Amino acid sequence: MRYIWKYKLDHIAFWLVTILFYALIRKDLIDSAGPFYFLADVILRNLLIAAICYLNIYYLFERCFKKGRYLLYGAGLLALLLTYTALQNGYDALVVKYLNKHTVTRSFLYNAYYHFSVGVFYLTFTLALELSKRWYRQQSLLRQVQTEKLQTELQFLKAQLNPHFLFNSINTIYFQIDKSNAEARGSLEKFSELLRYQLYECNEDRIPIEKEISYLESYVDLQRLRKNSRNIIRFNTDENVRGFCIAPLLLLPFVENAFKHLSNYSGSSNIVELKMNRQNGSFLFSLSNSVDPDTENKQEPGIGLKNVRRRLDLLYENEYKLDIQRNPLTFFVELQIKIT
Repeated sequence: MRYIWKYKLDHIAFWLVTILFYALIRKDLIDSAGPFYFLADVILRNLLIAAICYLNIYYLFERCFKKGRYLLYGAGLLALLLTYTALQNGYDALVVKYLNKHTVTRSFLYNAYYHFSVGVFYLTFTLALELSKRWYRQQSLLRQVQTEKLQTELQFLKAQLNPHFLFNSINTIYFQIDKSNAEARGSLEKFSELLRYQLYECNEDRIPIEKEISYLESYVDLQRLRKNSRNIIRFNTDENVRGFCIAPLLLLPFVENAFKHLSNYSGSSNIVELKMNRQNGSFLFSLSNSVDPDTENKQEPGIGLKNVRRRLDLLYENEYKLDIQRNPLTFFVELQIKIT
């Protein structure tokens, strides 16, 4: 099915059937007006129908109905129908009647009622088809994510350690490290904070943004300890980034990806710059990092970023914008999520 939707084969099939059906009921025009006019009539009338259908599905429905502007949506539909009816009536009166000597036997009002009804039918039918297709896509994506989640949970259960035993072991190792080795103790402490967050604080669908920022700060601090001193890491968060919730661990794959692609050579400085702010009811996250030009083209794209995009589609459908750009020297990510 995804190949059909990818190449819009369902649209092509629908309009071919529509055109063939209309051609059958208007085949009398071949004798009365000639094959050229018959073909032009079939194409022009179906182009009008297609125009109002796509304007409804991709403009009015998206811009008005989905945003709760129901009166505006109704007014837009009425305007579409009246325009369609007027164009069809004008076509009947001017082109059919006078240019091709094909007399219109129906009255003006009956003709207007007929075209208005046809417009209502096609608008309703095509919107129902489009919504059914979107629902099926959403259900397929949801089933895929649920399957992946079950597989991940099974793998996690197989390898799961008792959290209390794990933290007790970390504490034991921490106190076994010599006090003079502050760097090793700091690394273990940061690792413990990251582990505690993932085990105990990520079970909700949404968590406060303050906790997510604190987690990312701990992760970045740990990376500072393990990476060489030539790395330049900037972590900037505006004071207004607070008071709202976000899906847990949504931003981590971007940060992991940034450190993954840093150069291992010390010949030049690596740069990681992370910014978060809040503007016009949206949370803005941007991340840029330098990359190793010698290894960038050899690495396969990871599944982390693909999984993030799937999570965004499920959790923030039509409420986010994700821009990912890369060149031989820089990788850039910008994420915008509507929060109000």
